[in-house]
Amino acid sequence: MSIDDSQTGSALARRSRRRSTRRATVAIAAALLAATTLSACGSSGSGGRVTLNFYSFPDNSGAIQQAVDKCATSQYRISYQKLPNGADGQRQQLVRRLAAKDSALDILGLDVTWEAEFAEAKWIQPWTGDNKAEATNGTLAGPLATATWKNQLYAVPYNSNTQLLWYRSDLVPTPPKTWDEMIDMAIKLAKEGKPHLIEIQGAQYEGAVVWFNTLVSSAGGSILNKDATGPSMGAPAKKALQIMKRLASSPAADPSLSVQMEDANRLAMESGQAAFEINYPFVYASMKADQPKLFKNFKYTQYPRVSANEPSHVTIGGIDLAISSYTPHSAMAFKAALCLRNRENQLVAATKGGLPPTIASLYQDPRLFKDYPFHAEILTALQKASVRPKTPAYQNVSIVVSHAVSPPSSINPDSTEKTISSQIKDALASKGLIP
Repeated sequence: MSIDDSQTGSALARRSRRRSTRRATVAIAAALLAATTLSACGSSGSGGRVTLNFYSFPDNSGAIQQAVDKCATSQYRISYQKLPNGADGQRQQLVRRLAAKDSALDILGLDVTWEAEFAEAKWIQPWTGDNKAEATNGTLAGPLATATWKNQLYAVPYNSNTQLLWYRSDLVPTPPKTWDEMIDMAIKLAKEGKPHLIEIQGAQYEGAVVWFNTLVSSAGGSILNKDATGPSMGAPAKKALQIMKRLASSPAADPSLSVQMEDANRLAMESGQAAFEINYPFVYASMKADQPKLFKNFKYTQYPRVSANEPSHVTIGGIDLAISSYTPHSAMAFKAALCLRNRENQLVAATKGGLPPTIASLYQDPRLFKDYPFHAEILTALQKASVRPKTPAYQNVSIVVSHAVSPPSSINPDSTEKTISSQIKDALASKGLIP
């Protein structure tokens, strides 16, 4: 070997050692970064406390953050992770991460239609023993039904939601009791040249499914059979479709019915175009703030009946809290979830965010009355409520129904009922194409 070769070899050796040293340093740094990232994601927080990640809908009222702050203990803190705005985006994010067995998910805010799917996939833990006893004690039966699958509780009701009939008392001194009465009143107002529209959700989305399900339930029926193995439908479904068709074909229908959702209904009512509105409690505070003159005559009553002899059974919404099957902190997560939905935090969610409580005794609490004057009507609706079809295939059933009833003016009660029944059979059997 020449001197030059020897020097070159030494230089190469030195560079090789430096590269090895750099690689070792990079590896150590990466390991430290990974450890820091894992700690931030859920293992431990400041002061050695565990961080529990609570994934839920984005709440602009501040009620959830207030509950999160109040429920922190010396053992854990709770980090509020906001899911996307839309329900589909929320579900998609949770499904992807749970399917990957992501251990950074601890407490999950589930839409009331997801529990069967998540439970069947074994992504969430059942509630048992003392946790179940505390979760069910004093909780309304309707919200509990949304959190139950195959007679097993899989979540604790955090809040609920239900619709009322909102109307203008300057146009309608005595509110209607049935759908036919309401449509007749609206037609009469139209002939008189007065505001007369009936605002309701007619777009091709979940709101139309809620409308249809409420009418079917109020007619004494259900979309699926008791075991959720096939469609039920029949005469109650045809009656529901007749009502939807009648409204959509009458002067009472908003010209934008086929594309309208909840907020568009609110705006139409606030603009003075409508006499009636089927919507959730959030419209009350909005009308009060945005249209104080109209607010003086903005009244509320129970959802219209399908027939005079049967009360309405309004489809309830809301959020249930479930515990991920992959959390490394199950005991603390159950404890934290129970705190997040306790009396005080549900009271704040109702008064700040307009979300109906699921604890029955809160409806007798005077602190609720000022900001929630319709508390008695909401309680009555929740006590007689219906839930959406309970099946792991709910997303497919929902798509089938929303597609079949949209636009409402195109409904043919007989043929539409047959179409929905046939497509539900295929959806439950994973056959055919979803519309």
